[in-house]
Amino acid sequence: MAYGSQVANIIVGVGMVCFSMASLLLSSSPSPCWAFAGILSPQQSTQSSVTLPPSPSNALRLQLTTIATLPFPTFRRPLNRTCLKCPRPALVRAAECRAFGATKDAELKNEDVQRKYVGSERKKVAVFVSGGGSNFKALHQATLRNDIPGDIVVLVTDKPSCGASDYARENNIPIVIFPKSISAPSGQSSMDFLTTLRNFEINFLLLAGYLKLLPIELVKAFPRSILNIHPSLLPAFGGKGYYGMNVHKAVIASGARFSGPTVHFVDEKYDTGRILAQRVVPVLATDMAEDLAARVLQEEHVLYVEAAAALCEGRIHWREDGVPIIRKSWDIEEYY
Repeated sequence: MAYGSQVANIIVGVGMVCFSMASLLLSSSPSPCWAFAGILSPQQSTQSSVTLPPSPSNALRLQLTTIATLPFPTFRRPLNRTCLKCPRPALVRAAECRAFGATKDAELKNEDVQRKYVGSERKKVAVFVSGGGSNFKALHQATLRNDIPGDIVVLVTDKPSCGASDYARENNIPIVIFPKSISAPSGQSSMDFLTTLRNFEINFLLLAGYLKLLPIELVKAFPRSILNIHPSLLPAFGGKGYYGMNVHKAVIASGARFSGPTVHFVDEKYDTGRILAQRVVPVLATDMAEDLAARVLQEEHVLYVEAAAALCEGRIHWREDGVPIIRKSWDIEEYY
């Protein structure tokens, strides 16, 4: 009798497995996690109140029990969510994912996965400007749109009366004068300035048309955290004296057919830091310096926002040879 009972149990178990496999094929589900991928309608999914400890064997029993109590028409394709336990994109509800012993991180929504890696806090940024500040304005507008996960908490300038200062006052952004000079006697010394940045809890420094060379102590205090944008394709047409219209006049005079902005990390010299990103624009035969400058500036506003966003999100990867590259997104391992 005991032997016959065991045989009967085996036959019943095999029948249930065959039934589940047939249902799987008919539902056209693309993932083996289909039974826990939201295949039940909201009303029908509440019909089963089976609660089992989160182990693989109990998960299979829960799968078979749920299937056995439901009619065929209740099946549909799984929701397009992500299960952190499965490398495939057939995403899983948190409650069912826990049946497989997944951690609580599996409850994160798909759009929140990136924040799991980079943290949810917004970065604090200081922008350095010497002129009108069109890139400063573009960066600030990007932070307001959340295109950059950070806030510009201070404007640094060596010219208190520049156009960027007016914009900062209109938007209640504090202004710090640096360095101290004859034209800016209210400016701070290097040590005082470092203290000011620490008081603001600054994470990153963005140079946007700032004409002063940063002191070495400042560069060392913010390793791999200072960016600058230059209006030519570095290393060409860079260095001391190459700024503003000087750059575009030199490009046209050289006969170069292409130009464009470069975002690079800042070191102790002018325009020699590691290149992070570039955009290419054509140099037309009839171009004047003003024409080329306008074309390059339009790309600067886009490129600098993209680079600043990557910096704040932690998407900059340093190769073994010391070259920084930008990862397009956390869920796609592609670089540019």
